[in-house]
Amino acid sequence: MTRGIRGATTVEENTEKEILENTQKLIEEMTFKNNVKPEDISHIFISATEEINAVFPARALRNLEGWTYVPVMCMRELDVKNSLPSCIRVMMVVNTSIDQRDIQHVFHKDAVKLRPDLAEK
Repeated sequence: MTRGIRGATTVEENTEKEILENTQKLIEEMTFKNNVKPEDISHIFISATEEINAVFPARALRNLEGWTYVPVMCMRELDVKNSLPSCIRVMMVVNTSIDQRDIQHVFHKDAVKLRPDLAEK
């Protein structure tokens, strides 16, 4: 069965280093908390707000061992008035037997504001 795992983080500066480090840290925690291996992943969508443009956040995954064949796509987040700025969001679709309610979603930094109900879980 496939399940979606949500994750999000924010960056303080629009730099390649900060974007890649924060994205990698987020992905690593998402996979660790849900016992996911790269071969379990169907695909990943990563969105970023408009001001994040120093690098594609998906490039962070290319530094991880075993992730060569994981399909990843970056896109721009909708520019909604009063939305969280400098935010990178991840939707990881995985093959798992974990019940939907037991999926561990991960929110770092200011992104905990997006879903405090899930961030506290």
